Amino acid sequence: MFNFMHNISSYDDTVKDFSWKIAEEELGYKPGDVINIGEYCTDRICRNGKAYKLALIWQGHKGEVKKYTFNDMRILTNSIAGYMKNLGITPGERVCLFMDKVPELYLGFLAGLKLGAIVQPLFSAFGSESLITRLEDAKTSAIITQKKHLPKVRNIMKDMDYMKYVIVVDETDPTHLREREYILDIENMEMLDKFDIYPSTAETPSVLHYTSGTTGKPKGAQHVHYSVISQYITSKYSLDLKEQDIYWCTADPGWVTGTSYGIIGPWANGVTQCVMDAGFTAENWYSFIERHRVTVWYSAPTAIRALMKEGEAAIKRHDLSSLRYLASIGEPLNAEAVLWSEKVFGMKFHDTYWQTETGSMVVSNYPCMKVKPGSMGKPFPGMEVGLVDIKTHKYFDKKGVVGVIAVRPGWPAMFRAYWNNPDKYNEKFVDGWYLCGDRASIDEDGYFWFVGRDDDVINTAGHLVGPFEIESALLEHPAVAESAAVGKPDQINMEVVKAFVALKPGFEESKMLELEIMNFIRKKLSPLAMPQEVEFVDSLPKTRSGKIMRRVLRAKEWGEEIGDISTLENDM
Repeated sequence: MFNFMHNISSYDDTVKDFSWKIAEEELGYKPGDVINIGEYCTDRICRNGKAYKLALIWQGHKGEVKKYTFNDMRILTNSIAGYMKNLGITPGERVCLFMDKVPELYLGFLAGLKLGAIVQPLFSAFGSESLITRLEDAKTSAIITQKKHLPKVRNIMKDMDYMKYVIVVDETDPTHLREREYILDIENMEMLDKFDIYPSTAETPSVLHYTSGTTGKPKGAQHVHYSVISQYITSKYSLDLKEQDIYWCTADPGWVTGTSYGIIGPWANGVTQCVMDAGFTAENWYSFIERHRVTVWYSAPTAIRALMKEGEAAIKRHDLSSLRYLASIGEPLNAEAVLWSEKVFGMKFHDTYWQTETGSMVVSNYPCMKVKPGSMGKPFPGMEVGLVDIKTHKYFDKKGVVGVIAVRPGWPAMFRAYWNNPDKYNEKFVDGWYLCGDRASIDEDGYFWFVGRDDDVINTAGHLVGPFEIESALLEHPAVAESAAVGKPDQINMEVVKAFVALKPGFEESKMLELEIMNFIRKKLSPLAMPQEVEFVDSLPKTRSGKIMRRVLRAKEWGEEIGDISTLENDM
């Protein structure tokens, strides 16, 4: 029988009584102990009596399904770790995971951590150039991949003398291999019931995630095994995960959400999770939820808006009554999407805010708390989050005034370095605060309201305008499926607002429609925030994590270098 009581019943009481020791005690950790994420997500769950509970339900693009218990996961991750150790991979070496969302990606991630390696998940859609940029920076020793992606790897092998092992998970014929290439066949490999897990401690490096950034080369955010403390408790409090849940995080592990909340958080809680390795369509997603009786769903605003675009008819064709909790991450969730979800699913999407560098949620909406549509919510208990002045970076406490979001260092999942880039790392910390680089305001009730990235904010006639309020207003128009607002050069005002709009099916671009949209939002926005131009586009440039890349649009308007676009992906 399902327990419908939320994991926290009062936000204020939870904040008052919170300590990270709560998570440590629930996980059975004491300072100085060995703490290994791979072991915590498999062996520890088995020791707690859940060995034969379902851990992973995997569905491929043809609809085929594979299921793994926590004991299956324990043995398979032991076996893959043993295989890598026998090859010669040693603790501290970087092991890249370059695969689609196949079971070996998830198993390989935990196995690498058991071995003591630093795992480096990368999007399988990366081309050779994007791949070598990150592998070169990390001096990666091994890459685990599939036959379909092997040509990209082979294309750059001559430039990677540091790459010792290319491990292919779906090859069976050794005659197809080249130098430094090996087969990993989990169906036929030697199974290890026991493996001597690397005795990692709190500050032992664990995961290396590369951020796309806005300028320059991607930066590798290095995390540690102690991050599991944050990821465990935020999954429990913010996502409300319970033992009975069937959980679906739609993110690819090439993005930090896909590891923090698509691997570590749910499995540290002993929760069953689903993975779908197939392209996005509303029909695919709703069928998946219905088939596997998903109860908690964590997705991206881009996907949610795409579902809105498809309308209610697709929803009515499916039984989605299993759903009990919805959350979103990636970029701010527009109020329109929150209200839509309440209308069609009978519950609101709960927006969450965090970054690759924070490793876990910083601000979110909680199940016990009133949701204000369009708001990021409130800080996670145990985290001191505030605003600093945009120019001086000095802390201030003024309601309704826009500042840069800042977090007091010390939470378990905070990144510990940018790989090979200490100067960039140190720049992120000013006067005892970690600066997120996002602008927001705080209302009288303590809710945070997103304004925009530091580099997204539009300066028109000396007034700072955030793109989010403009885009939210545009999305309320019945013809608008997606929107993005950027600054474009203006001789008088320095810059003015330009909007890019993708239309819903059944609507065609025209001057008349442009005027109609402008008149519609004129009632909602201040004169300074009003777009001076609307350009219709088929789609907006987005990262594979679903964030709109406004800087790509802005750079074109200003005739600037676009910078790193290796994570650019116009479809999900």
